[in-house]
Amino acid sequence: MSEPKAPRTSWSRRLGPGLITGAADDDPSGIATYSQAGAQFGVNMLWTVVLSYPLMVSIQAICARIGRVTGEGLAANMARVMPRPLVHVIVFLLFVANTVNIGADIVAMGAAARLMLGWGEALFAALFAVGSLLLQVFVPYHRYVHVLKWLTLALFAYVGVLFAVQIDWRAVVLGTVWPQIPWTQEAFKIIVAVFGTTISPYLFFWQAAEEVEDETLAGTSSLLDHPDDAPGELRRIGIDTCFGMAFSNLIAFFILLTTAMTLNKAGITDIGTSAQAAEALRPIAGDFAFLLFSLGIIGTGLLALPVLAGSAAYAIAELRGWRIGLEQRPENARAFYGVIALAMAMGLFMLFLPIDPIKALFWSAVLNGVTAVPLMVATMIVVSSRAHLGGFVASPGLKFMGWLGTAVMTAAAVAMFAL
Repeated sequence: MSEPKAPRTSWSRRLGPGLITGAADDDPSGIATYSQAGAQFGVNMLWTVVLSYPLMVSIQAICARIGRVTGEGLAANMARVMPRPLVHVIVFLLFVANTVNIGADIVAMGAAARLMLGWGEALFAALFAVGSLLLQVFVPYHRYVHVLKWLTLALFAYVGVLFAVQIDWRAVVLGTVWPQIPWTQEAFKIIVAVFGTTISPYLFFWQAAEEVEDETLAGTSSLLDHPDDAPGELRRIGIDTCFGMAFSNLIAFFILLTTAMTLNKAGITDIGTSAQAAEALRPIAGDFAFLLFSLGIIGTGLLALPVLAGSAAYAIAELRGWRIGLEQRPENARAFYGVIALAMAMGLFMLFLPIDPIKALFWSAVLNGVTAVPLMVATMIVVSSRAHLGGFVASPGLKFMGWLGTAVMTAAAVAMFAL
């Protein structure tokens, strides 16, 4: 028998899928991307996380709405409005990008452990990967979700780092509202990478799927079947998503700001990994900043691994019609957990491949940014369709922001290839 669930009106219930999704966005690969942006362009890239906030809130709220209203995940809904082969291509790209992200995160976590202890990079990387996989497979979702919520606290390490460095607040304000950006392909690659790691496809799938998981755990059904629940549930989604994405982008802002004020000022402009950023901080900002930055890498990695692997598993399983859910016992959802295990194993295997993890990481972020465009178009079509959502289609304001986000992602991707 499952444990008693918290009331739907409780604060812990209001902060669920949106909070975890937002926090998981600042994974070690995201930290590396933000660090590279701050190191290379200083405060002139701070505007990207400010601009992306309302766009990120809108698209994540739309994904959550789709999951809660229909009682099905994003891939299942996409398959109803797009040619199925195209959906398979998008989900395949999602799996590839997620696997590369998993590998980069595992490598970064092992490197962070080595920096702090002086040994055991491969050992700790393997332990983190295997431990995360075992938790996903053998701990039911209603318990594991509490672990994920506590892991969000790891992001406060980057708030602490901020207090260990000197900040030129005038330069921060100017760089945020009036940035000096060179019109070069390299600059636009960084912009697409930042947007790709902030507005990432795996976050879309995860938040929609976790709305369905929470709906099942609460013993309720879709809003299409129980429309009287809609006002409270949609309000909860709004609070949860706004808070979660604010948390995500505030931490991203701090990481960009920290590296801009330390590494960029010191002339260190080429950062490839989050562990390299932590190591470069040590002689500039001191041991305290180094330690917090390194601990943050490990904590955020433990939070992001299940989101990356789980989102791919949800998407593939929905298309294949498999039994789905982290609440399911392993023997009842073998294929679903098999995808999670495969993604984790392939990510871990990257430790032993002769590939450049820095390039793989950067191009996975760019791939996320490019893949997000058709996915956002499909998502907007779903949330605008009365045939699928009935009276729960998105409001004109939400649709405007969703299409605006799609246009911004498209423009950034086109500019990167055009210049």
